[in-house]
Amino acid sequence: MYSETVRVQPAWLRLFVTVSAAFAGGCFFSVLNIPVPWLLGPMAVVLLLSKLPRVQMYWPQPLRNTGLIIVGYTIGLSFTMETFHQIGTQLPMMIGLTMLLLLFSGLMAFGFASLSGVSLPTALTGSIPGGLSQMVTLAEEEKQIDITIVTFMQVTRIILIMFLVPVLAVSPLFTNGDVAAGGSSGQTTASWSSIFPSTVLFLGLCFASAWTGQKLRLPTSYMLAPMLVMIGVTLAGLEAPALPVSITNGAQLLIGAYFGLLLKPEQLQKKARIGFLTVAGGVILIAGAFSLSLILEHLHHVSPATALLSLAPGGMDQMGIIGREVNADISIVICYQLFRILFIFIAVPPILRWLFKWIRKRESF
Repeated sequence: MYSETVRVQPAWLRLFVTVSAAFAGGCFFSVLNIPVPWLLGPMAVVLLLSKLPRVQMYWPQPLRNTGLIIVGYTIGLSFTMETFHQIGTQLPMMIGLTMLLLLFSGLMAFGFASLSGVSLPTALTGSIPGGLSQMVTLAEEEKQIDITIVTFMQVTRIILIMFLVPVLAVSPLFTNGDVAAGGSSGQTTASWSSIFPSTVLFLGLCFASAWTGQKLRLPTSYMLAPMLVMIGVTLAGLEAPALPVSITNGAQLLIGAYFGLLLKPEQLQKKARIGFLTVAGGVILIAGAFSLSLILEHLHHVSPATALLSLAPGGMDQMGIIGREVNADISIVICYQLFRILFIFIAVPPILRWLFKWIRKRESF
């Protein structure tokens, strides 16, 4: 086995290889005008190269967390009082569409379990959309759940969504052709000369809030806490400057490279069957989210891209980044995504634990 004979390279060399691959991927996707190039390019290239023999890569989680903090800063600048008024009118819709999406995911889990042969608890835990960290933690606590399959299902769906949703969001079906495919958004950016000293101060506040949020166990704290801080800054009437595009692109690279190293299909049993069913399930789930987005679009008159990203079964950070790049209404996207995350973190684990106990009791008879 090559893994037994190849010497493990020092961390700095593996990190250098990964940074080089991620940067090359961002440049390559930019040249090709692929949507959200500095997120998808690093993810794709790092994912592919990490599967090659003798290629060793490394990406410390603090780098990903730094990217999330920067994204939280930029998204927080998008919120206003008018935004909160608009969101208040959509709360019943948030609840209803979130429940429908989770119900659809549950039905897909039953199909996945019967076709793949994995246990129903494993299929259910792997099928909950947008709850990677929470579902993996839950899988670690339940002995009848295969954590390798859960992680594979969650990560594969996120990566699939991160590739398919941007392509859909910039298509003429959603944008009427007014958004550049390469991800050039209408969001305000700044030059390097204008970011001192106030930007450094606000970013320092964001890093401190992320650390505090992590201690308080906030969901997706590295993005949510800075976002809440910047919302407070904006509502207080303080003027926080936008960030240069090179910084926002760099933040996307930090996140994309991290996700590129998450997928590990070599650890699976029944690789072909589980891999096919996971990809097929992800596509079906995106189609279901698209169907629900039509309801949101017509009842609340939001743009097609905003409706799709609000209900896309990814994560708040990924959909927030994509939303900025395609000129969607970021505040609505984030609030729908945040509501689902909070619901998953608060309500879904107790429901699943009760369901797992019921399944065990049935199997014991």
